Amino acid sequence: VQLQASGGGLVQAGGSLRLSCAASGSIFSIETMAWYRQAPGKQRELVATTGGALRTKYADSVKGRFTISRDNAKRTVYLQMNGLKPDDTAVYYCNAWLQMSYGSSYEDYWGQGTLVTVSS
Repeated sequence: VQLQASGGGLVQAGGSLRLSCAASGSIFSIETMAWYRQAPGKQRELVATTGGALRTKYADSVKGRFTISRDNAKRTVYLQMNGLKPDDTAVYYCNAWLQMSYGSSYEDYWGQGTLVTVSS
């Protein structure tokens, strides 16, 4: 199983970016997909998640600015980021809680991370 993230880059404060993350490989079912981020010197934190019992959930710091969406047919999760701030600068990681085959346990998988840099 692989999660391939893309869409990061350098943007000015107030700008927008759209991240994508596609899951591939032997996958039977994806329960939840999420975006996390890790800024320099800080712990990894949840940005947004979709699916499962949580439905859609956002960190307080991104509510009203970021939107998570999911295309189940493409096994892809997106993160539309508007009104970006310098504090949003971080490496963004996608995550999937998935089942590789019917009856197998659900496991966590992570993408490689994509860097988002917001200049002031």
